[in-house]
Amino acid sequence: MERGGIVYILTNISNDVLYVGVTSDLQKRMIEHKEKKYPESFTSKYNIHKLVYYNFFPTIEEAIVEEKRIKGGNRKQKIELINAMNMQWRDLWEEVSKW
Repeated sequence: MERGGIVYILTNISNDVLYVGVTSDLQKRMIEHKEKKYPESFTSKYNIHKLVYYNFFPTIEEAIVEEKRIKGGNRKQKIELINAMNMQWRDLWEEVSKW
């Protein structure tokens, strides 16, 4: 069975740094971010672990294409994408952690 993919955007507590990622297991990946499993990573160094956007795709390949598209955009486009889903920029981890 083929596994889908999820594109996600994280930010820090002050919402001034954005990180775009892709994964097939958002719960597991978020725990890695929150626990700073990779201490030398960008997200660990800049305390980026607030989930503000995610989107599911039927295949990981489709998710990777979307991740690259988002990463290729400017900050304004990323903010518009987040606002369309999560206008308050609340941490969506609580809902994701209950899946």
